[in-house]
Amino acid sequence: MKKIIIIIAASFLGFASAANAQSASSTATQQASLSLTDAIAMTFTGSGTSTGGAVTIPFATVSDYANGVASSAQALTVQSNKNFTVTVNTNATNFTYTGSTTPAPTMPVSGVLALKVSANTTGGTIASPFSASTYATLTSTAQNLITNANRGSAQNFSVIYNATPGFAYPSGTYATSVVYTATQL
Repeated sequence: MKKIIIIIAASFLGFASAANAQSASSTATQQASLSLTDAIAMTFTGSGTSTGGAVTIPFATVSDYANGVASSAQALTVQSNKNFTVTVNTNATNFTYTGSTTPAPTMPVSGVLALKVSANTTGGTIASPFSASTYATLTSTAQNLITNANRGSAQNFSVIYNATPGFAYPSGTYATSVVYTATQL
């Protein structure tokens, strides 16, 4: 019986020492750093690219020539990790002419092609002379369109063009490129 008690006591001592044994561990640490750069992109919502579809403004009646014709809304989206400003200008002082009249007529952009901001969810301010209610003429000089817009992944605004050439120009196609530039602050 003494042998059994000694064996049982030795077994308990073995369990007690195993319970008191320290387990070994090791730790490794590594720092992860993000290297962010300034990032900004502007796209036309319809195409998803920086080149929007051509906007055709047809003049079919005397009333069109006298009162002007407006385009449909053109929507743009800015993605930026900093606040930004948007400017607008045309790529030339005059429209380019395609037609049968020679010599080619010269139609200035200023005073003929204008725009208004029809929607603005950028958090920025529509800059004067532009507004949401009246049209302001475009020029080949960059003008502030929206100032101090908020950073974000979907900062949207829309514009509507209005053309009023009057009766001084012959039939044909008159074209210019409108350039929008988003610049981080």
